[in-house]
Formats: sequence, structure tokens, C-alpha cells
Amino acid sequence: MDNPFTRLPVMEGSFLRLRPLQRSDTEALYQAASDPLIWEQHPDPLRYQRERFEQTYLAGALASGSALLVTDKHSGEVLGCSRYYDWDPERAEVAVGFTFIVRSRWGGATNAELKRLMFDYAFQHAGKIWLHIGKDNWRSRKGSEKVGAVFSHEAVREIGGQPHDYAFYCVTREHRS
Repeated sequence: MDNPFTRLPVMEGSFLRLRPLQRSDTEALYQAASDPLIWEQHPDPLRYQRERFEQTYLAGALASGSALLVTDKHSGEVLGCSRYYDWDPERAEVAVGFTFIVRSRWGGATNAELKRLMFDYAFQHAGKIWLHIGKDNWRSRKGSEKVGAVFSHEAVREIGGQPHDYAFYCVTREHRS
């Protein structure tokens, strides 16, 4: 079955614009990602370093074909990135993650609009969305609960060849808030 998460449309909300990530976005995206506090609770807390960011985050995002650059719809400022992954057409499930948002947009409506746009698109093709969050990333866990994700379980996932403890959250089409 064709993967609907590798040819993504441009998505717009009230104040966000999401579009497929391109190699030419590297510098602006790195500038958004270079704040060490963004990655402080992440399983790879050194992602703010340019080489690490390009090798572990950017390379994977570009290779996935399913990463979205998040920008302010009005100013064009790069605010972060997110992507779809682990599409399972037989189970009609997909994961949303690898998300980061600049600190100036924490605690506001940015994450809610980002997830609403991504969930709306995903629910056109899937009945369940998974979010895999570093077990100790309490900021992201709390943010996911705010957008209606429900804790399911904890498990180890291998990312970049390294095992990490993750909390699994899910949102279903039927129980979406």
C-alpha cells in the first residue's frame, strides 16, 4: 500500500504553516534547534550541537520523507519540526514525533495547533496515532496529554542504534479530544 505520509501536503492553521522539510531548510532549522534546553530531557540531550543535530536529527528527518518544517504563518520564522513514522497500513496506525518547538513558543498554543494539523491529516488514513516520548521527558509527556494523548505503556525503542526507554502514548480517531 502506498505510504500517505511520504508525500505530504502543506498544512495551515490559524498561525502555523507546516510544509515538507527540504535540505535548504538546514540552517534555519538548526538555528531553531540550537538551544540546549530544548533537548535537556530528550534521550539525546546533545542534539543542540550542530554535528550531532545534522547526523542524528536532520539526516533522519530528510531520509524519512515525512518530516514537516513548522513555521509561523505570518512571519515565516522557523519554529521547529515534526514527522510521521512507523506507518502500518494493516493496522491503520502511524506515529507522530521527533517533534521540537523553539522555547519562545512553549506553553502556548503552538503545540496544540501543530498536533491538531498533524492529527487531522493522519486520521484521514489511520485510526490510531502513537507518540513515543523519552521516559523522562516530562515536558513532552505533559504536552502530549494536553492534546489528548493517553499513556499506554513503557518500552525500549532503538533510535540511531541505541536503546532508550520510552513512554508510549496514543490517540484514536474515536477518542480524540
